[in-house]
Amino acid sequence: MFDGLHDIDWASMEHAYGSAEEVPALLWALRSPQAQERLKALDRFYGAVHHQGSVYPPTAATLPFLLELANDSATPERAAVVALLVSIGRESLERGFEDDGTEIEYYPPMGCAQAVAFLRGRGAQFAELARDPDPDVRLAAIPGLGLFLDDTDRAAAMLRERLAAEQGIAARLQIVQAAATLALRLPAAAHQVMDWLFGLASDPAQGPVTRLAALVQRARCAPDEIGEDVVQAAVGLLRETARALPVRPIAPVPRRPAAPTDNVAPQIVAAFEDLDHRTRVYAPTTALLRTFHEALGARVRERTALLAEQLSSPDAGSRLDAVRMSGELMRTWRGDHTRLLLLVADQLTTADQEVAAEAAAVLESCHPIAAPAREALATHIDAHHAAHGPGVWTAPEARLRRSHQEAVRALARLGDARALPSLLAALDGDVDAWRAIQVAGHLPQAADQLVPRLCDHLHRIDLSQQWTEMSANALLAALAALGDPAAVPALVDTLGTAVRHEHHGVTQSVLKALAAFGPAATGALDTIRSLSTATDAHVRPAAVAALWAVDGDLGEVMPLLLGLLDDPITFRISDAAVLLGEIGPPASVALPRLRRLLTHDYEWVRVPCAAALWEIGGQAEAPAVLDTLLQAWAKNPATANHVVACLDRMGPLAAPALPLLREQLALPRRGGRFQSIDHDEELQRVSRALIARLDPPGQSAANPRTA
Repeated sequence: MFDGLHDIDWASMEHAYGSAEEVPALLWALRSPQAQERLKALDRFYGAVHHQGSVYPPTAATLPFLLELANDSATPERAAVVALLVSIGRESLERGFEDDGTEIEYYPPMGCAQAVAFLRGRGAQFAELARDPDPDVRLAAIPGLGLFLDDTDRAAAMLRERLAAEQGIAARLQIVQAAATLALRLPAAAHQVMDWLFGLASDPAQGPVTRLAALVQRARCAPDEIGEDVVQAAVGLLRETARALPVRPIAPVPRRPAAPTDNVAPQIVAAFEDLDHRTRVYAPTTALLRTFHEALGARVRERTALLAEQLSSPDAGSRLDAVRMSGELMRTWRGDHTRLLLLVADQLTTADQEVAAEAAAVLESCHPIAAPAREALATHIDAHHAAHGPGVWTAPEARLRRSHQEAVRALARLGDARALPSLLAALDGDVDAWRAIQVAGHLPQAADQLVPRLCDHLHRIDLSQQWTEMSANALLAALAALGDPAAVPALVDTLGTAVRHEHHGVTQSVLKALAAFGPAATGALDTIRSLSTATDAHVRPAAVAALWAVDGDLGEVMPLLLGLLDDPITFRISDAAVLLGEIGPPASVALPRLRRLLTHDYEWVRVPCAAALWEIGGQAEAPAVLDTLLQAWAKNPATANHVVACLDRMGPLAAPALPLLREQLALPRRGGRFQSIDHDEELQRVSRALIARLDPPGQSAANPRTA
């Protein structure tokens, strides 16, 4: 077995973590009679040789041996090996080739083309594996019929044969999906596959799941042909599917052992604990429905109608998956999401706390638009307090605890004081306090109660340990947002401690927080001044900004800012430009440098420098500023929020930007920095207000030049 395995110079090739010399041992371990050894080898293979879907030269070189394992009946857990083969092939097709089939060149070279060539040359073997006596092997092999079999007639015939033979839902879904994959990959197969899928979707003899799968996969092949009737038909079949499938409670998610908490931030520990929970799929039709949502794309109204049906399912797992999909839709696509927000909020009343917790988490992640769900969140929290008492934040039952905490966080993000009792209980009890700290800054009306508790937590952080940075920064951000000068002594103490321990990340965060308090932070002035010439790339600009905010001595700050403008580190230039813009006309000595920086090759330098140029030089600089802003926005859409904010300050002189503003508002997908819902909602708000000012209703008709 494995003839030629040791003829390959594995040590000369690299996977995600270096030399691939371990690959032969991993392949042999996949035949081990010890289940633990096989699992360890498979995990390592996915983690290093096929890291996050990557296909390296050694990944491709393993394919003959993996296929040998898959075809050997003595191999334990052959289905896992077949699934690995299919994954390598699928990722190779997606990552290695353009839509027109052109190979993508990588440096260093990848193994995608080699992998695809090998697997397509052995497509017939996947046809045999799809007939294997082991149902798990058949299930794993079915996608290979669509991905690797180049004989279109044989592939189509095999898929029809397998659909007639397979009765399990998972297998039938895979068969229909493989048919669509075949049609998309080989245009010669498209006509017969599309006709077959149309027939399946219309055939009352087929079960509703198969008919829904055929309808969705046909839509995937021709998304431009999706009409209102297709969406209505999908909703009807989804309703039939819900009646046909068994209703099952959501099984508890096995928790990974928690990492030691003496040197790991609690946020990191929680992220690992939730890893399985966040990625788990609960309903057999979820992947299919995701495919339909992808095909529908920007059609928010139709997708909302589909999600409304999903959210009405009697099966809790189906609703849980639908809640997550609802969040993805609202965070990715613009539109009026009021109906969907209310539908998600309705899930707070379910008896299943897992679904309720997910609904609250989605509402928190969509907080810029979540106001319609405010009362539902408050009612949910009140119900918890009534049933479980004021200590429900620390409830021993994990699902109830998460449901309450997520709802409190979502309500706090909306600035609603009804979240306060639970936040105070969290801060006083110190159980999952970090979750409360992350949202405390949204309740400035309760600063008198929150600030003493946050300062107490800040004093208790051991800044001699680098791993505490995440927790310290969250506290500092909350205190700065609350804006209560009572926090300043704690901030001053923290600054001294952070400097003493050379904790540069925390030092930067304290400086930013102190800047928010302005002259009230005078007690830290000597330390701030000493840091204004610090060597750390992040500390120095933060100290200069704090020095200006606290002391306001232009003669002291200007030489420091001019030095930052000449710095080769781009974010130092950007930080300096932002502060110069805040200073305004008194910083006119910086104008020559700012003008030169408008030709910098990085948009994140040009945009803040252009904004500063406007704030300092005003109307005389407008043509150059406007040209720089619009070019940067066109080249890098992530700059949109900063560009539009400056355009808004320019007022009537920003009129030439009207076409671009309208064009950007017409885009269906969210934009702005990181394409996040927070940045996009702000981008839309400012853009609409600016358009209304520059071109009031009725003005366009009278002045066609602004249209």
